[in-house]
Amino acid sequence: MTALIGSYAAAAGLASLLSRLLPVARAEATVWGMILSFLLFAALGLWAFHEQRLLRVTARIWGTAIICLCLLSILGPRA
Repeated sequence: MTALIGSYAAAAGLASLLSRLLPVARAEATVWGMILSFLLFAALGLWAFHEQRLLRVTARIWGTAIICLCLLSILGPRA
């Protein structure tokens, strides 16, 4: 569950945060975020199955997702 759902949440949070912070046009930032989200999702999923300690995987993946989503809520919508 953590490898599938947690990796998706972390990748979506990181990609959204990246597209929110990039100093380019909104459409271009969204495309870059979407492209990088596929790479992040695959990398996090592979790492989750490679790591031997479940607590480390769970803490890092879900922690990343929660931190990114909290930062996005603090930043608010892009003007």
